[in-house]
Amino acid sequence: MSEFRLAPVAEAKFPSRFGRFRIYGFEGHFSDRVEESVVLKMGDITGDAPLVRIHSQCLTGDVFHSLRCDCRMQLELALNLIAEETRGLLIYEHQEGRGIGLLNKLRAYELQDRGADTVEANQLLGFEADLRSFTMPAAILNHFGVTRVRLLSNNPEKIAAVERAGIEVVERVPCQVEAIPSTENYLRTKKLKMGHLLEGF
Repeated sequence: MSEFRLAPVAEAKFPSRFGRFRIYGFEGHFSDRVEESVVLKMGDITGDAPLVRIHSQCLTGDVFHSLRCDCRMQLELALNLIAEETRGLLIYEHQEGRGIGLLNKLRAYELQDRGADTVEANQLLGFEADLRSFTMPAAILNHFGVTRVRLLSNNPEKIAAVERAGIEVVERVPCQVEAIPSTENYLRTKKLKMGHLLEGF
């Protein structure tokens, strides 16, 4: 198991259209690499288990509004739910394309245009279906003293990673948005091949 150290880097006020957050920057120092994460925190997260979303960066979806995936819609759903409760954490991980990086994700898109699904495309490029590590989000939760969470996720591996870190997932809150024609096959593949907890497929 590689060594890991979490380093807080910065903290500031962060007003947004979803409400007023504080924004935090963290570096995760592994033995072979450094990862970065950004956290949006709203309200007092002590006491009852707060709502938590671990969201992996998706430039194409989060920034450019891609309809190949549901990433931006999940991000907005999470921020709206946290805002409704006036407390919670969104941990934004820099793990583009389930860990393969932006340009490899675009190569995967090219393969998908030729008929591969999202899992097959990663494998054709020589990668596993999902290369992400959730070591850093668990360390961030520990940093904030959070020991119990209501986790906004459809991914059983995120749930398992949080629990392996000794944090109790008292509730899994679905983070599912309505499928549209351009995301149906993508979401079906995530359910059937990756075990994601999605209804309606």
